[in-house]
Amino acid sequence: MNFYGGIEAGGTKFNCTIAADPAHILAETRIPTTTPQETLERVVAWFREASVPLRAIGIGSFGPVDPNPASPTYGYITTTPKPGWQNTDLAGTIQRALGVPTAFDTDVNAAALGEWRWGAGQGLDVVLYLTIGTGIGGGAVVHGRLLHGLIHPEMGHIRLPRDVERDPFPGVCPYHGDCFEGLCSGPALRARWGQDPATLPPDHPAWALQAHYIALALVNYICVLSPQRIILGGGVMSNSFLFPLIRREVQALLNGYIVHPDILEHIDRYIVPPALGARAGVLGAVALAQQRLASPSDHVMPRSASATAPM
Repeated sequence: MNFYGGIEAGGTKFNCTIAADPAHILAETRIPTTTPQETLERVVAWFREASVPLRAIGIGSFGPVDPNPASPTYGYITTTPKPGWQNTDLAGTIQRALGVPTAFDTDVNAAALGEWRWGAGQGLDVVLYLTIGTGIGGGAVVHGRLLHGLIHPEMGHIRLPRDVERDPFPGVCPYHGDCFEGLCSGPALRARWGQDPATLPPDHPAWALQAHYIALALVNYICVLSPQRIILGGGVMSNSFLFPLIRREVQALLNGYIVHPDILEHIDRYIVPPALGARAGVLGAVALAQQRLASPSDHVMPRSASATAPM
């Protein structure tokens, strides 16, 4: 059996695993995200101590990142607001230290790929994955390939209509104020209501407003991407009571325009939680590693740029 390394690089922790697939996980750990040098040294040490031959390693990272294999800064975390992590050569550092082929993408793209490969998106051509938590991001798999363009999708920063009488809260996004992330992320919920979202009961008005905004975003994605399934993960979506609220809002907002039984009759199977649960991102990184070997020409790693290389 072939084993791969998976790294879900988050702003608060790095989830690491050694696995062949969801049924064959040899080891996993969580490493706090501190400085680039300390964090990556601990990640490398963990893989080395595991002493398991790896065919490749996949990394799904918080961003913004450079996912373009033709770019001199491929594999870098770029303009992130996280202190100390700007222009960090993440993929190159891992590849040089461990000496195995390395694949790199956003954390949400990795999660989308994992769900397409082994989870709620199996057997489908177009799958959308969103994470709603500390931030909001989205990834899409189209015919087995992750969606990229100028950089990578930034689905958390689309603009949503806001009724200032119903919701005078201006949003928390430092770039856009009341974009999707600015209105619906965990920090936005805390700032709007003045308390930890985990303490808000299911009948609190926060959740009806939250479902409305999420549904507005989903309607935009449905009209643009026409996904065959939408998967909603992240800490905020651990509140499972949100799903029926969101589904009803999506149907109401579409108002019969998209005529398809998955929306009109089976929306409970159309907008769903991740089947891989909290492992969607790290197992998606394993799927990235597998794709790396299947399409090696898609992952050329230039080394001509100057950036923070912790090791």
